[in-house]
Amino acid sequence: MKYAPFYTTVLAASLITAGGVVIAQTQSQTRTEQQTQTRTEEQIYGSQLMTQQERNEYQARMRAAKTDQERERIRAEHHTQMQERAKAQGKTLPDSPPPHGGGMGPGGGRR
Repeated sequence: MKYAPFYTTVLAASLITAGGVVIAQTQSQTRTEQQTQTRTEEQIYGSQLMTQQERNEYQARMRAAKTDQERERIRAEHHTQMQERAKAQGKTLPDSPPPHGGGMGPGGGRR
């Protein structure tokens, strides 16, 4: 029994370390989710004027579109709606929506 304090200390240190790892993983997942949401919002024209529900619905419509022409029609309608919403709120948006396809993609433009 003279080793009990040693084992207790080792066990406590292990639990603290494991708890720290879980916290770090949770924080990393949260940060990744936030970055993903930020990228998504940046890709949706006028996203700063939309609620989360509106962004989700727009994304669902785009995913459900069967053809490129249908996606372009949805994108154009959305562009017009966001221009009108910005004007009504006394805000301005760029004239052209961001290019579809998510920007530079993998590689980030590095050659």
